[in-house]
Amino acid sequence: MARNIVKLGALEAQRTAFLLCDVQETFRPHVKHFGEVVNVANKMMEAAKHFKIPVYVSEQYPKGLGHTTKDIDVCNAALVYEKTKFSMYTPELQERLKKDVPALETVVLFGIEAHVCIEQTVIDLLNENISVHVLADGVSSRSLMDRGLALQRLQTIGCFVGTSENVLFKLLKDKNNPAFKQISKLNVAPTPDEFGAQTLENKLHY
Repeated sequence: MARNIVKLGALEAQRTAFLLCDVQETFRPHVKHFGEVVNVANKMMEAAKHFKIPVYVSEQYPKGLGHTTKDIDVCNAALVYEKTKFSMYTPELQERLKKDVPALETVVLFGIEAHVCIEQTVIDLLNENISVHVLADGVSSRSLMDRGLALQRLQTIGCFVGTSENVLFKLLKDKNNPAFKQISKLNVAPTPDEFGAQTLENKLHY
């Protein structure tokens, strides 16, 4: 019998949701590679339109920490919601996902911080038997050590850690996909070498 291809890392657009976690302007001076995270978020927001994948955007205690940076266009998001819980998987989000994506199998997750809100969201989603892909080029923390160790932990517990390009081509599957041309344009800018190099250095050192 064939294995469940989603559990092997495949992606089906109609069974997928994108989650953007807490990329608020207040965090810009403190989070490493904040600009790269913003760039990836915008890439995924644009890709979501072509794949017709809903995007859910959380904001951690916006009354005190402000809203999502204006550098990310969230006007097409299915939901922008407040939270105090670190995990994005709040009752509000759960209800919306059931309504919007009743056959949900996979979540693609990006934002900050990797070792806090991202990790706790992954744990909650995996506990519900939802496969999770975390974008290594789309998550960060204040400390690169925390970021690197979080990505290691996420892989250990069964999360797929890849890049935005990796995920987008998994969604495309075929050059004949109607979205191929638009998605290929989004992938012109490569993952910054220094981002990947520092992650590797962290893994080797720690």
